[in-house]
Amino acid sequence: MTASNRNARIAGLLYLLVIMAAPVRLVYIPMQLFITGDAGATMANIAAHETLFRFGIFCDLITGVLMLFLTLAFYRLFAHVDRKLAALTVILGGVLQAAIYFFNVLNDAAVLLIARGPDFLAVFDKPQRDALALLFLKLHGQEIGAAMVFWGLWLLPLALLILRSSFLPRIFAWGLILNGLAYLAQSITWSVLPQFDEVVSRISAPLQFVEILFMLWLLAFGARRTFRSQPANFPAAST
Repeated sequence: MTASNRNARIAGLLYLLVIMAAPVRLVYIPMQLFITGDAGATMANIAAHETLFRFGIFCDLITGVLMLFLTLAFYRLFAHVDRKLAALTVILGGVLQAAIYFFNVLNDAAVLLIARGPDFLAVFDKPQRDALALLFLKLHGQEIGAAMVFWGLWLLPLALLILRSSFLPRIFAWGLILNGLAYLAQSITWSVLPQFDEVVSRISAPLQFVEILFMLWLLAFGARRTFRSQPANFPAAST
């Protein structure tokens, strides 16, 4: 197995772990524990299933770490294609995303602190504590809307690297560009046009399967230098 093929398969494995870990706090925990419009019931669920809620925090932490290692795997795979683009992928997809994941964990930590009802919070009655905890849960969701900027941006240099390489199908590059633009559209809608947030999210959702297909390709086939006879004719940045 060549070094490129090995790096591609490692990237595919790390991508798989990200795709498994990220939805736990993003999708599964809210579906299981959160009751829309009822702060008291939501807090009761969190208190009764604290271990599950903590597992969501753990998955956010793991996702941040995995994104760092995933982008480093892509750096090793694409450094000889364009070192600057590969480094940009690490910054946008690894460093900044990890920082956001770790920062957002503080909101859930605050919810847990309130749920456990320490003595210094006794000055607040239960409805007030429930409302305060719900505020931190809402802040977690708002931070995800902001994070979508980097969810989208990192896919763009990654797509350009695929186009300039000679060992991965170009169709994934175009798909990742569309996926990245979809994430950016969702973030813009969240920040400027929230009334269209649900519509844009529904339209954008199918494009997220591009990352899953790309991950499966990396795992199954790795990097095949004979896949394309010539790389795409894009001007490379100076290194």
